[in-house]
Amino acid sequence: MVLSKTASESDVSVHSTFASRYVKASLPRFKLPENSIPKEAAYQIINDELMLDGNPRLNLASFVTTWMEPECDKLMMAAINKNYVDMDEYPVTTELQASWFSLRLSMTSFGVYNRCVNIIAHLFNAPLEDSEAAVGVGTVGSSEAIMLAGLAFKRKWQNKRKAEGKPYDKPNIVTGANVQVCWEKFARYFEVELKEVKLRDGYYVMDPEKAVEMVDENTICVAAILGSTLNGEFEDVKLLNDLLVEKNKQTGWDTPIHVDAASGGFIAPFLYPELEWDFRLPLVKSINVSGHKYGLVYAGIGWVVWRSKEDLPEELIFHINYLGADQPTFTLNFSKGSSQVIAQYYQLIRLGFEGYRNVMENCQENAMALKEGLEKTGRFNIISKDNGVPLVAFSLKDNSCHDEFEVADMLRRFGWIVPAYTMPPDAQHVTVLRVVVREDFSRTLAERLVFDITKVLHELDMLPAKLSAKISVEEKKQNGTILKKSVIETQREITDAWKKFVMAKKTNGVC
Repeated sequence: MVLSKTASESDVSVHSTFASRYVKASLPRFKLPENSIPKEAAYQIINDELMLDGNPRLNLASFVTTWMEPECDKLMMAAINKNYVDMDEYPVTTELQASWFSLRLSMTSFGVYNRCVNIIAHLFNAPLEDSEAAVGVGTVGSSEAIMLAGLAFKRKWQNKRKAEGKPYDKPNIVTGANVQVCWEKFARYFEVELKEVKLRDGYYVMDPEKAVEMVDENTICVAAILGSTLNGEFEDVKLLNDLLVEKNKQTGWDTPIHVDAASGGFIAPFLYPELEWDFRLPLVKSINVSGHKYGLVYAGIGWVVWRSKEDLPEELIFHINYLGADQPTFTLNFSKGSSQVIAQYYQLIRLGFEGYRNVMENCQENAMALKEGLEKTGRFNIISKDNGVPLVAFSLKDNSCHDEFEVADMLRRFGWIVPAYTMPPDAQHVTVLRVVVREDFSRTLAERLVFDITKVLHELDMLPAKLSAKISVEEKKQNGTILKKSVIETQREITDAWKKFVMAKKTNGVC
């Protein structure tokens, strides 16, 4: 949620365009209007403002799905007025999502098995018997899923410490410095110390050996990322598990692992089925995944699955009956739409294993095509790995004259939204551009993006170094003295550069 800002005097009204056919007066921007307006006018006013948004298909900063099939769109619209939590009123929708504790009701009342949670749990190799229900819940995204998983770890650790008569007031989590901000939110909101393994040059994910060194008796879990937000790399969960098993044997602790598979959870099973990162590893007790990323559903839907019911303390589950029946619930939210749950089930049965594999392979091929195109320019270092989330993270080989932020800014003129950012400590001196390759990003778009990036580089080469709104004054050392260009000399240099820039853009036949 974006925090609201205080209105200025210049922001007091919303002015209509074509809606003036229906409305003559302007509308207050931050207060409820006194009178109603026609539906056509309301639509036109809002639609006009939304035109200034970027194109979601060209938003290469986001991992979130921006295209689904029309048939799924229809299903989502048909369910848009169904409240997700009304289990008794909407039993089929409940069955499609069906967490383990709601399953205890749905199996009794309707004789059915849970679907989405169970499908995902089996995909992640949960150790389930044939008739055993998976333990998990649907959430609004991986942020909520991580909060729930963290609470389960904290409560289970506290219960164990209380039973042993030991202090339980200083829990901590060990993560890499590359974790998504939701981990920092969990730590701050629920009073858990966040112990971060710092990054270093050429190694932009959590080092398992350093992570295990930071584990102590107050560590409620170690969080590994399957698909770093920064460069798409999969952390070595197998090595982390093996090292932690040894440390637990030596210390008598039972420190577990949570896998943040927000991006990689719907990639690894299809592209890297032999990779051991999930419940095949004994210390992995819970996994979250974003359905609205490579689960191929619009925002927002996420999932968290536990290894077994023993890993989710019973006291965290609430029971309510004011919607018509006893309803166990373990969420931070309550009311929310059902559309995303239905869309997730549509994708799971529509695509199946084969379909998801085809989509992910295509994304990976397009990412490789983009990477090769960028390498051919000779101007970039590739930061991302070939194996991981289908994305390309790259930085300029020489940013002494122009940097990645300027490249990102100039790409906006072509409609591309490409983020530029600095790495977390201790690699904050590294600046990166990142392109997330989603299902709707074709090879043709990849080739066009490389063309536009090349064009931007050419334009930047024609400009003075780091040209900004204020005139920069270059200092040069000569015979031990420092000479500064005069303002007029700098202005002439800028003018000459812009003349060359404009002339380079002219073509024959253009007036």
